[in-house]
Amino acid sequence: MSAAAVQLDPISRGEVFLAVLRRDVYVTWKELPAFLAQVILQPLFLLFVFGKVLGSLGYTQHGYADLLFPGLLGLTVVLTSIQALAFPLVAEFGWTREIEDRLPAPMPTSYVAAEKVLFAMLRAFVATLIMIPIGYAILGHVPWQWKNVGWFVAALVLGALVGAGIGLLIGTLVQPQRINIVFSLVFTPLLFTGCTQYPWPSLARLRWFQVITAGNPMTYVSEMMRGALTPAVPHIQPWICLVVALGAIILLMTVGVRGFYRRAID
Repeated sequence: MSAAAVQLDPISRGEVFLAVLRRDVYVTWKELPAFLAQVILQPLFLLFVFGKVLGSLGYTQHGYADLLFPGLLGLTVVLTSIQALAFPLVAEFGWTREIEDRLPAPMPTSYVAAEKVLFAMLRAFVATLIMIPIGYAILGHVPWQWKNVGWFVAALVLGALVGAGIGLLIGTLVQPQRINIVFSLVFTPLLFTGCTQYPWPSLARLRWFQVITAGNPMTYVSEMMRGALTPAVPHIQPWICLVVALGAIILLMTVGVRGFYRRAID
């Protein structure tokens, strides 16, 4: 931490923090079409194929789209947050060295990491909320329970934090030349073991796979979304999802922030 950062009062540090955040938001706004294409295309086509096409052809049961939609919201919020942190951090610590322009800013190193996390969360919120009108357009309706809107917001925040924690971990531990293979190895298991396409209790007859999915933090985001939007569908109780997700966030953030400090000092 620089001497200038130590001497600044909290208000000045906060102003610098907000200025950096505004800069990142502005850049995203200028590149909005690319941002939307990056974060929405995959869940959009999953919803269209599994929720609309297969249902119209009779290959899925009636009501499967309502079961699928909350899981895809969980997928969107977690993966968008991961992408917003992992790839930029690898690049900034690797070949672009852009992080070296931020670290000397008149704010503590912890503020730099916090800004990265908050920015990733904002991108995840936007992408997930955009999926709601997309769901209306594709399915003609989306499951929604106003009485459970609090759980929906909790799932949105926790999902963004889970994704940010994973992204921070990947972005600070992975070398640039290995990011593509690591992201492929991380993304595929997250997608197919995160209960985005099926509720966790339905796996009772595949006990070994149910145990594997229980180790994926995305499972608890998907199940909390399902509990908020389709409570009639069997799901993990939201309070259990809340506790497990908070534990995963604490673990991921602790390791990720330590990695960020180590790379920043190096």
